[in-house]
Amino acid sequence: MKIRNIAIIAHVDHGKTTLVDQMLRQAGVFRANQQVAERVMDSNPLERERGITILAKNTSVRWSDTKINIVDTPGHADFGGEVERILRMVDGFLLLVDAAEGPMPQTRFVAGKALALGLKPIVLVNKIDRPDAEPMRVHDEVLELLMDLEATPEQFNCPFLYTSSRLGTATLDLDEPGTTLTPLFDTILGTIPPPKATEAGPFQMLISTLDYSSYLGRIGIGRIERGQVHVGDTVALLGIGEPGPVGDGAFEQAKIVKLFAFEGLERAELETASAGEIVAVAGLAGVEIGKTVTAPDHLDRLAGIAVEEPTISVDMLVNNSPLAGREGKFVTGRQLRERLYRELERNVALRVEDTDTPYAFTVSGRGELHLGILMETMRREGYEFQVSRPRIIPREGPNGERLEPYEELMIDCPEGYVGVVMEKLGPRRATMLDMKNPGLGMVRMRFKIPARGLLGYRSEFLTDTRGTGIIHHRFFEYDLWAGPLSGRNRGVMVADREGVVVAYALFNLQERGTMFVQPGDPVYEGMIIAEHVRPGDMDVNATKEKKLTNMRTTAADEMIILEPPRQVTLELALEYIEDDELIEVTPTSLRLRKRLLGATERRKLARSEKRALSEE
Repeated sequence: MKIRNIAIIAHVDHGKTTLVDQMLRQAGVFRANQQVAERVMDSNPLERERGITILAKNTSVRWSDTKINIVDTPGHADFGGEVERILRMVDGFLLLVDAAEGPMPQTRFVAGKALALGLKPIVLVNKIDRPDAEPMRVHDEVLELLMDLEATPEQFNCPFLYTSSRLGTATLDLDEPGTTLTPLFDTILGTIPPPKATEAGPFQMLISTLDYSSYLGRIGIGRIERGQVHVGDTVALLGIGEPGPVGDGAFEQAKIVKLFAFEGLERAELETASAGEIVAVAGLAGVEIGKTVTAPDHLDRLAGIAVEEPTISVDMLVNNSPLAGREGKFVTGRQLRERLYRELERNVALRVEDTDTPYAFTVSGRGELHLGILMETMRREGYEFQVSRPRIIPREGPNGERLEPYEELMIDCPEGYVGVVMEKLGPRRATMLDMKNPGLGMVRMRFKIPARGLLGYRSEFLTDTRGTGIIHHRFFEYDLWAGPLSGRNRGVMVADREGVVVAYALFNLQERGTMFVQPGDPVYEGMIIAEHVRPGDMDVNATKEKKLTNMRTTAADEMIILEPPRQVTLELALEYIEDDELIEVTPTSLRLRKRLLGATERRKLARSEKRALSEE
């Protein structure tokens, strides 16, 4: 059987999952009358809600006599760990670029990884049916990108197709509109080489991704590099290390219980599989990403999977607020620890460390979105916990200097908002790299900014540009420490007692700030209920009721009209809080609170910090 293994690479929302839908449809995976959900590959509820791909997924189509294995990859740089793993399974990739937006930072990030591995690209200029599409300009921008990423001459001379994922069309020439995806399938067969795998020889395979089944346990997924494998075979599992033959050291042995290939959206059970095929293997209890599965009489290790180090970390703590344990199923330190370490099995870009106390763990990841998705997933599973403010992970330079991570920030906004964007990014230590104004009313700016400077900026940016701006960023490099940055310029209102929020109390407080709570919400001492309009925190009573007397008045009570509270999301909360604050995350609520709940304790701490500063 002829095989082609390809990945689909694109920036967030450029249409790659919709394209996979159309490829499955036109290759005959679905029946003519079958009802299929839109973006069928985004099976995770979080992916469907947010419209982004988070987890890499496998599928396949058959075109003429060839099986095309397709891997749908995440477009966001925070999930780069997913991309770095699966690129080892494929021999080529489809680089999908929006015909209006052009190559974006995340496209550059993932395409750079793929080109460095020597994979063969096919460029798809997608969404050519957009009214503001400029396919020829984007064509030139992609060529510039390939030059910047030091593509080889063979990679640089790759085929270009013009596609519409929504309509399911592709064409090699803009003057001849496409009607189907047939030109795309033909280009894949003609351009992407067959797998570089040898059928003869002992079995060898690298585990690139994991799945879990409550019936079969852990399932390892990867491409067979050499030989054949049969159900019932005994295999050896080799840990990550130097590639090449392994000596007589100890190794794990396991038996292959089940073997699956990907057929459309289903997994087809196999008895045997040969080199070049992407398969899922069950029965390997100690399987982990990056391990090599080989024949036990021929111990030969493949190069492991290199994943870039995390740049941001948070503390996740057991919930100890007065409302702890009311809404969640899993609330203890042991349950929290087990869940975090279980996440490490498939989330290779994540790091979890124990701290001095059994009630707190340091979790490090690629960015706020990476950590936010983990928290949202745990929250939906019934976990209750608290989260600290994200902080960057510094490094030490070759001469002992302090280095911090910098991000490449790309902003698209209308011309009228350029001034306010520059004004806000200045104090955050951003340096402009370039600025383009194509004359269509939108300006594109590229900055280099410390990762610390981006914390809390996204929500501010959307407010400043009235929701018309687009912001994207990716890890750029480690560079010299940028110095101190100013924090939040407004204080918060903190509840001074436990109780239930009353409308009468909020009515008297709302002119002093923006509320986070509404009448009927439970509050406790130390919980943040609103953003103050001025710097400095203020202790308030949100449970104060109107005194009822038997005195009659001729004037009726004034109507209590409250402004709607600001909706607190996990991403907003992570950006918003300061070092002395925490987010309380439960399955049904998100609350902001002070680390020290008592007002007296907070005042004592502030005095001691002031004294320490004056003594310095």
